[in-house]
Amino acid sequence: MPELPEVETVKNTLKRQILGKKIKSVEVLYEPIIGSNVDTLKKLLPENTFTDIKRIGKWLLFELKDYYLLSHLRMEGKYFLKSKNDPKEKHEHIIITFDDNTDLRYHDTRKFGRMILTKKEDLMNIEAIKKQGLEPNDPKLTKEYLYEKLHKKTLPIKTLLLDQTIISGLGNIYANETLFTAKINPHQKGKEITIQQCEDIINAANKIIKQAIEDGGTTIRSYTSSLGVTGRFQNHLNVHGKEGELCQVCHNKIIKEILNGRGTYYCPTCQK
Repeated sequence: MPELPEVETVKNTLKRQILGKKIKSVEVLYEPIIGSNVDTLKKLLPENTFTDIKRIGKWLLFELKDYYLLSHLRMEGKYFLKSKNDPKEKHEHIIITFDDNTDLRYHDTRKFGRMILTKKEDLMNIEAIKKQGLEPNDPKLTKEYLYEKLHKKTLPIKTLLLDQTIISGLGNIYANETLFTAKINPHQKGKEITIQQCEDIINAANKIIKQAIEDGGTTIRSYTSSLGVTGRFQNHLNVHGKEGELCQVCHNKIIKEILNGRGTYYCPTCQK
């Protein structure tokens, strides 16, 4: 699943490739991705251009003059830039054709991705955007803020770090890596997390996300940038995907458990 660094990489890559191109046509081959705004989308986009691409959490915001087209990649959403003459693939559901005869194609094997067309002034009324928590590098993400969010929770800290209303943009990979760096066991309950541990989590998450963005994200399993960018952060992973391998710090074996439905990797020695 693409997480904050991967979405940031897609954003930056698309900005270099599609900004300023005039949109010629829009083809929607699977309408549930767009929802009720399919007809508006088809009428609005042609003859317009994307003037910028922004990001809030894991949402991409394609900016038009008066509107945003929001896009969430969910589990396996990807963008391809192709020639208009290239054959359409089975799982290409949204095709935006530009006047230079190139296509921006949204590909999604599981069809879980979602797009929302909204007027700019209505952006913060979108429930998914309104509920976004602070990002790891936000100065307002303080140990006091995080402690307030956690100290009454009985859920495991790993599960809480995946809650986008608390910290926005952390997914499974980076939650595992954050807890390893902060030396916190993923099973520890939110109400047991100390204010010092809150500071450790923030520092770890900030450092890891910054490095992952610099490396273009993490290319593993279902996610690749599909725009000519290969994530290199997999070279820096300490625990995620390393079940049975030796911890680089203590040299004991890393274990994997399923915690609230998510694969959770950690070192039981370093993260007692």
